[in-house]
Amino acid sequence: MSLGDEHGSSGGYGGTGQTHTRLPEADVSPYAGGRRGGRTSSRSLVTVVGVVVLLIAAIAFANRGGDDVPSDETDDSPKAAATAPSGEKPVQSKTAGIPSGFAHNRQGAESAAANYAVTLVSADILKPAQRSRIVQQLFVADKQASLEDRFNKAYSKEFLSNIGLDEKGEAAPGSTYVSRTMPVGTKVTNYSDAATAVEVWCSGVFGTTGESTTNPVTSDWFTMTLQLHWADGDWKIDSFSQKDGPAPVPGDDKASTAEEMAKAVKEYGGFTYAR
Repeated sequence: MSLGDEHGSSGGYGGTGQTHTRLPEADVSPYAGGRRGGRTSSRSLVTVVGVVVLLIAAIAFANRGGDDVPSDETDDSPKAAATAPSGEKPVQSKTAGIPSGFAHNRQGAESAAANYAVTLVSADILKPAQRSRIVQQLFVADKQASLEDRFNKAYSKEFLSNIGLDEKGEAAPGSTYVSRTMPVGTKVTNYSDAATAVEVWCSGVFGTTGESTTNPVTSDWFTMTLQLHWADGDWKIDSFSQKDGPAPVPGDDKASTAEEMAKAVKEYGGFTYAR
């Protein structure tokens, strides 16, 4: 999920690449065991998603301001362990189910970015009934209308059908659509009290459970860059982009069954992240 800009987006729900909801080649067993050998995404899906991606790519250009965020020369983050925990507790408040009320400082911006990354690459963003509240809660006011319109056009009935969902963003009976993002670490690249740029390194699982699915649950690694502004007493997103990696060498873990994946998604809740 990204708004392609000079960061060179190559994945997600926008930018210049593809979404995390990937269709495998027709002859690939959905839940074959063993490691994933590189990216086996269908070239035809890349074409389909490329069209979707182009709809959102223009957002980045519309979102770009004329001023660069100034670099903070008094960076107090530890250099040798830039993502070491600070000891600050996660925020306790939520608005429309999304963490809110982040501190007006570097740590607050990093916490906001981590939690916003989780929401932006979630199953809820594909549901029309949930999308509006997400956009209104996460983004600065003057970008909300145009973003919601572009998201609605991008996540059309046809697009949702291509990844096995109905027009409400729901999977077929007996299946569960999975889109769960786990931030691994954050890094502030520019900071001021008014505007901040934060990179969030993430891992995630994406796809649809079900033995006959053509979009099985797989894992991915990506880095999201969020441009945040302080507005209405909280950090809000002005624009964001995404790129692939850094990704580790795939392990030898045996893939779980569709039932195990669906059960895990229902039983294990998500986190509220703090820097």
